[in-house]
Amino acid sequence: MAEADPPARTISLGTGVAAVDAAAWDALAGGGNPFVSHAFLALLEESGSVGPGTGWQAAPILVEDAAGVLLGAAPAYLKSHSQGEYVFDHAWADAWARAGGDYYPKLQIAAPFTPVPGPRLLAQDHETALLLIRGAEAVVRQNGLSSAHATFVAPEQMPIFEQAGWLVRRDIQFHFANAGYGSFDDFLATLTSQKRKQLRKERARASQGLRIEDFTGDAIRPEHWEAMWAFYQDTGARKWGHPYLTRAAFDLLGARMANRIILSIAYDGDAPVAGAMHFVGADTLYGRYWGCVRDIPYLHFELCYYRAIDIAIARGLARVEAGAQGGHKLARGYGPVATWSAHFIADPGFRRAVADYLEQERRAEEAEMEWLEGHTPFKRSV
Repeated sequence: MAEADPPARTISLGTGVAAVDAAAWDALAGGGNPFVSHAFLALLEESGSVGPGTGWQAAPILVEDAAGVLLGAAPAYLKSHSQGEYVFDHAWADAWARAGGDYYPKLQIAAPFTPVPGPRLLAQDHETALLLIRGAEAVVRQNGLSSAHATFVAPEQMPIFEQAGWLVRRDIQFHFANAGYGSFDDFLATLTSQKRKQLRKERARASQGLRIEDFTGDAIRPEHWEAMWAFYQDTGARKWGHPYLTRAAFDLLGARMANRIILSIAYDGDAPVAGAMHFVGADTLYGRYWGCVRDIPYLHFELCYYRAIDIAIARGLARVEAGAQGGHKLARGYGPVATWSAHFIADPGFRRAVADYLEQERRAEEAEMEWLEGHTPFKRSV
């Protein structure tokens, strides 16, 4: 018997996640990671955080069957710059420009402004995941783009990109691993005596004269969002030049995702002086936004790192991911973890140059990882 023809499938470029059926998208996303959920990605579009004037044009890659049923999706964006990605390719853009090419626009498969590892190929089977990758490549070739990039890819999806021939890049973040601790003191007991004393001192100094409260779900009131917006603006202005999220995004986060968000806010009397926003995943607490209106020693560590550990332990979560960069997290119990990205370069010569660059970078990163793993604050086993 002749083999049956494979089922017809259509690969297309959507106009935005908001235009895709939410239930169909979330069925593929799985629900464990809030940053690939339909609610999060759609509110970025609806709030104007991505879209016209931002350099992020939503262009999700979609795979459908002959009946129009969604089989696969990838959150993708046409980018006119490299801001808000946290995997830096500015040197590649400069090199391509010096060679007379236009590096932008490029295709970015990512959760905007969110350096959190997660699925980038939302599909129920390997074949459909490969179709999403081939779709990204087709977008690059058919539109004369320089490249496509999938950033902060969940480690289990990296072999699919490697099978497709994409270049692999590795970086380092710092995550807290919950080893079944019953309390913060249980965690402290695993540290060296010097580090244990340091962390206790920092927590005491940070909270001296302040009241710190956690809010989630319906307990988050409009004044809490107003305070967090002020904190976020301060941090955004100092770190990025301007905030990535709009004020409307905060309102939509409150309306649509409050049950997956915890705000930790520090008060001096009745006045909020600092705050951190955490997102709750299936087994992970994600530290995302922080800010303050007054510089208070160690308060950043308390709200973003130590308080996050408290919350993860109390909720039985496996880990805390506290964002990109930050070697200072190492001394505070956050260990080095590899993060991954994949890159498709259309031009063969440019691809070779980028591959050479990544090989040199990989050797340096491996040496750094080895050093970091030897300098954690935990007691050494005999």
